[in-house]
Amino acid sequence: MRYVITFLIGGLLGVGAGVALGFFLFPYVFPPPPATEELQTVQTDKVAEGTFIHANPSDPIHYGEGGVSVYSDTVFLHEDFKVGPGPDYHVYLVPKANVRSSGDLGTAMYIDLGRLKAFEGSQNYTIPAGVDLADYPTVLIWCQKFSVLISPADLTFEG
Repeated sequence: MRYVITFLIGGLLGVGAGVALGFFLFPYVFPPPPATEELQTVQTDKVAEGTFIHANPSDPIHYGEGGVSVYSDTVFLHEDFKVGPGPDYHVYLVPKANVRSSGDLGTAMYIDLGRLKAFEGSQNYTIPAGVDLADYPTVLIWCQKFSVLISPADLTFEG
């Protein structure tokens, strides 16, 4: 009887661990297709641009690359945009420059532009009205679920 109970408990723990591992590995095994959004409208009012970087090269999971352009009402991730897959990624405008680790965000009053639509490809994010973009020198990809920096892009402002 003792062996049967041990077997059942082990089976339940094994199934639980397998399901948890499956949830973690799912975005790696079955990533969504790349995004192919066009810029929402013909934009002539580019405010800034930047490039996403791999902020911590010793971390092979949390990385990003590709260009970003900021217009008066839109953040546009370029066709070459790519990040490592994971859960609950969001696009933030951040009022701090040179964010290179999760701790650098601190208590900054960032603007959440929404959940990342795809791990790669071109995407649009609407900027709320009334935002003074000069106060936000960084665009971040951030994992809300684990409060982890995925990739920062320092912005260079036009003019």
